[in-house]
Amino acid sequence: MATAAVVGVTTGVMKPLLSKLTKLLEEEYVKLKRINQGFFRKLKKLKQRHDIANQIQELKASVLEASERHKSMEMNGSSAKLKVFSIAGCGGLGKTTLAKLVYEDIKNQFKCAAFVSVSRTPDVRKVLRGIAKGVGITSNMLDDDEKELIDKLREHLQDKRYLIVIDDVWDAKPWETIKLALMNNNCGSRVITTTRSNDVASYLSSQGGNVYQMKSLSFEDSKRLLFKRAFGSENLCYTHLGSAPDEILRKCDGLPLAIITISSMLADQHAKGEWDSVLNDIGSSLAKNPGAENMTAILSMSYFDIPHHLRSCLLYLSVFPEDHKIEKQCLINRWIAEGFIHKENGQNEYEIGERYFNDLINRSMIQPVRVKYGQVKACQVHDIILDYIKCKAAEENFVTSLDAAEPVYTSEYKVRRLCVINHNEENVTLWADEILSHVRSVTIFGEPVKISLLPSTPLRVLDLREHYGMEKYHLASIGKLFNLKYLRLCSWSISGLPETVGELHHLQTLDVRGTHIRELPRTITELQQLTRLYVDWDTRFPEGTIGKMHSLEELRRFGVESYGQAKSIQEFSKLTKLRTLKIICDVYKPIDSEGRSQAERIHSYVGNLLSSCNLHHLIYTKRGWFPMKYPLPLHSWHPAASCSIRKLCIENITIYRVPNWMGSLVNLSVLKLFIICVRPEDVEILGEIPSLLFLSLDTWGGTSGRIVFPGNNGFRSLKQFSLCINFCGTSLEFEAGSMSRLEHVKLQFSAHEMECLNGASSLGIQHLSSLNKVEIKIGSDRHEYDVDYNPVEDDHDDTARCISRAINAAIETLPKRPTASFRRVHHSYSYCEDFESFLREWNQYHDGLLNEWLKLWQITEEQANQTTDGETELEDETHEKEEEEQTGEKEVAHQEDSGSSN
Repeated sequence: MATAAVVGVTTGVMKPLLSKLTKLLEEEYVKLKRINQGFFRKLKKLKQRHDIANQIQELKASVLEASERHKSMEMNGSSAKLKVFSIAGCGGLGKTTLAKLVYEDIKNQFKCAAFVSVSRTPDVRKVLRGIAKGVGITSNMLDDDEKELIDKLREHLQDKRYLIVIDDVWDAKPWETIKLALMNNNCGSRVITTTRSNDVASYLSSQGGNVYQMKSLSFEDSKRLLFKRAFGSENLCYTHLGSAPDEILRKCDGLPLAIITISSMLADQHAKGEWDSVLNDIGSSLAKNPGAENMTAILSMSYFDIPHHLRSCLLYLSVFPEDHKIEKQCLINRWIAEGFIHKENGQNEYEIGERYFNDLINRSMIQPVRVKYGQVKACQVHDIILDYIKCKAAEENFVTSLDAAEPVYTSEYKVRRLCVINHNEENVTLWADEILSHVRSVTIFGEPVKISLLPSTPLRVLDLREHYGMEKYHLASIGKLFNLKYLRLCSWSISGLPETVGELHHLQTLDVRGTHIRELPRTITELQQLTRLYVDWDTRFPEGTIGKMHSLEELRRFGVESYGQAKSIQEFSKLTKLRTLKIICDVYKPIDSEGRSQAERIHSYVGNLLSSCNLHHLIYTKRGWFPMKYPLPLHSWHPAASCSIRKLCIENITIYRVPNWMGSLVNLSVLKLFIICVRPEDVEILGEIPSLLFLSLDTWGGTSGRIVFPGNNGFRSLKQFSLCINFCGTSLEFEAGSMSRLEHVKLQFSAHEMECLNGASSLGIQHLSSLNKVEIKIGSDRHEYDVDYNPVEDDHDDTARCISRAINAAIETLPKRPTASFRRVHHSYSYCEDFESFLREWNQYHDGLLNEWLKLWQITEEQANQTTDGETELEDETHEKEEEEQTGEKEVAHQEDSGSSN
């Protein structure tokens, strides 16, 4: 399973390295305790479960030296200065993985943070844009030059404590530009860099920074990693394999990447003959290429070990630049267009493509990025592996990569797949020539590139991503590319599609997210093979067109801005092949009776789709992040028990109870709901869903101030559970025997006083016997925002500390010793308020809007006072948040939607 691969790759590689750091830094903890170093402090706190015999004396000495230097600098009042830390080491050691773990662990201690990659051929403007986006600059920056980007960053960061990771720095030249934007504002900001060059590392951290030199794994650590990846256990007692494991490890030379690659070939292979065979293959590969490095030989053997159909899929990744995050959704759709995937009985092409994708992860040929609901959303290719497959792709004339800064060369081969990376300011032209007469796919990154393609070209894929400056008139002759199967456009300058797009009769995937297209042409109905359509939420469909798109299987971000447009939702019932649908509404402000009636009508249109369509995934959300306060009914929806729905996410749209029919959805594995008040009946129904693996609930509280998960064999398949209680006054309890297979729990609640949790303390966490990960967020009155809160070390005598300690003690009794993280955060509102009081106030403010529901939730309609200051403040905050949430939605749209079936 892909998820298992994620855990294996990340923790398997980094455990030994972080263990060494942990053991060494523990000795320095007392010295460093008062020093404001997120970097070293967090590395110390990353727990490991086995001891490391060999110490790295050089690192110990450097830490001791750094400690003394920091003590001296603190005496001089300079500890708040900007500092740069460098992680140095050869390729394949895990520098980026270590930097990512540290970044994720400490980033919320800073006002803003960003993680960017420089790579071997850096585009400094793109790096600066990446930093700007990460630290929260939302203005349009596509046309900004380096000076403008630097000025924006300096202005934005002038009073902020920031953390920035700059990954994969090959030389100091790009740093000279980047550092101009990273001003020293004496706020305690930190920069972490990774590099293969010791000289570069020393140069980057020359101003009072630190260099951590990564070393190869010890032999014992290498063996643990090998067996953990091959057999799922760190047990070193596999004597029946003879000397083969030791011989293999000597050839891997302590490189985690090499060990992981080899172990993927040996997964679940317990026979000695299989290990001897791999050892012999490594030896023969080295013999044939005596000048080649071991890593190259190991990669070559692993490459030829994978099935032929996967080799084409792997080589295709050479189209993407170094350090590029490749969306799974985009990649699989391109594989389909290229003809790499063929239908099999019972599965469509996309499902088969997902299997290929997961297979490459499990073989450690690609690295997973972003995991949600157990599904990997994107991937990256390690630099060393990318170098290898680029060489193979060039040898086989599989992909031709061009840097637009270099002249277009002629070749004795016909170009089959062309990738152009243009970092230049000026436009580049690729003319129609013999070299392009057989091109099957064209991918362009960066600045505009003019391409003149012959009408008879066999072009299947045209991907103009991050293609700034392209406008509608550039697409005038798009209809001539009659073999096109995949078209992606991403330029804010494109305001529309030409009518001739309807001539692309073979088009399967159309992606126009990130453009300024406000309405699709009516000729869209002529695309009778169109299977996947991705648009921005405010892109309109001409009336009557949706019901004619009979081949459509996936549509993401269908927007509803008016009640008139909502009628179009009914047309989806005509699309018998539709499997994935995301609907975004921007009309839910149902305060008066007419508004409520219209909102419920839209709601019923959506509900009817579960009965009339064969949907597998339905994401139904209100635009923005602030939930609507008037609950809508789900009991009027009537899907059959055999309904094919697998994922149902109703986000920011509140419901007042869980309908009875939900418990009988036999195929549902992912569910996300916002229930205003959770009743015992709701818990019982949710617990009956037989295949439910991932459940996410938001609520304002529970009936009679309690939410109890009983030990009655409910939730028998659940693996991950997330619960956010937004207001005070509700106790939470997991009873003995509840959620017996739960592996990961995420809880968020407030603890200003014990009354906030109705006297609950440990929450019954000790009864969740299968847990291996616990995440707790606690809202309180403390002003600081501590994202690595340790209840054992906390010397404050407050409720949050008491609750945290009780939960921590319960966690420590569990058999699997789960990892636990505690965070103290600001509460959603600036005051402590009981949720029942809030609902009464809200009801009175809106003239009894919730009268019907208060009875259902067993909340008595006590006489409430006139509008309070707290309520007025709530109204102000609501208005402010609804305004703020409009900003930046375009920039996150691709991340929200990446991963077709997730």
